[in-house]
Amino acid sequence: MTETGTTTDLNLQGCCDPAFAAVEEAFADNFRRGEEVGASCAVVIDGRLVVDLWGGGTDRSGSQAWQRDTIVNMMSVAKGVLALVAHMLVDAGKIDLDAPVARYWPEFAGGGKDRLPVRYLLDHRAGLEVLTEPLWPGAAYDWNAMVAALERQVPLQEPGTRPAYHTLTMSYLVGELVRRVTGKSYGRALRDMVTGPLDLDYRIGLSRPDLDRCARFIRWAGYSERGSGQDEPSDLLVRAWAQLDPARDDDLNSEQFRMAEIPGANGHGNARAIARLYGEIARDGGRLISRQALRRATEMQWEATEPVLSHNYRMGLGFTLNSVDAYMGPNPNAFGHVGAGGSTGLCDPDARIGFSYGMNLMRANRDNGPRARRLLDALYSCL
Repeated sequence: MTETGTTTDLNLQGCCDPAFAAVEEAFADNFRRGEEVGASCAVVIDGRLVVDLWGGGTDRSGSQAWQRDTIVNMMSVAKGVLALVAHMLVDAGKIDLDAPVARYWPEFAGGGKDRLPVRYLLDHRAGLEVLTEPLWPGAAYDWNAMVAALERQVPLQEPGTRPAYHTLTMSYLVGELVRRVTGKSYGRALRDMVTGPLDLDYRIGLSRPDLDRCARFIRWAGYSERGSGQDEPSDLLVRAWAQLDPARDDDLNSEQFRMAEIPGANGHGNARAIARLYGEIARDGGRLISRQALRRATEMQWEATEPVLSHNYRMGLGFTLNSVDAYMGPNPNAFGHVGAGGSTGLCDPDARIGFSYGMNLMRANRDNGPRARRLLDALYSCL
């Protein structure tokens, strides 16, 4: 690894193995095109960190430089991490994917959900993509209120019949299952099972000292609000975000959002942490999960254009597989999760790669490109 610094006009920092100089150039190119405010990118191959880059600013003004320990909201990249924790519990014999959720969480049986199996919470076929019960803006910060509403909710369609992306509700569905099985909040379980043992700078629910190093997330308003013209979101997506407070421009940067536990939507970290996580499991599951359990977790459950994001996905059990609208390089066996606006975390088990890209400027692309695509194309050109 050599320190970068050749792109002095952009003030990009970090290290890059000379064999992967094309990744550094693609990272710089994203800035030169004016498509970034601040970002980080990291690559782990066969357990070795070969790319670790960061640069730009933590807000639009650029007054504060992105640092090595800057963290940012990586949105639904968190869903892949959430799936991993669930599958580690499956691997340990504490959860059966085909058992009714109500076996572990008896109150979930309400609304005719007594036989709904665990696997549908992970693959977005539970029929619980939105809550029909009217809740107040900001209810997402009340864990007990969201859990109770999901206990009462009647599925919008027969579970297992139609995929529909559980944008926000997956957080509470899988997070509460983890809590019922472990006796710990999801954030604590994540620290104890994954980020603590691997020393990863990624967490759900920031502590107050972390707030000062958190980059400002620059949201594309059309993602969750009506009235944005040709990019107007689906009604389901607007309803899915209603329990946050989308009318507040600063909601995703509030202390309340950053310190809350919303396990599938508000993971804060950097590319280095997510690349190291996926780099670990790229080695036949590494220290976290058995090869058999990982293979089961990444078996395709469906391929479709689902109605919430209107994205064409191939879906495993909580992990998004390499898809039309979730680009993960040339290997069809790659899996992980992308986050709204462009952030990406993935595992390529064949090439033993862990890759991640995280940024603070949310863009309105249908997929996670073009910024992540340029980085991934550059990476694979080096192999």
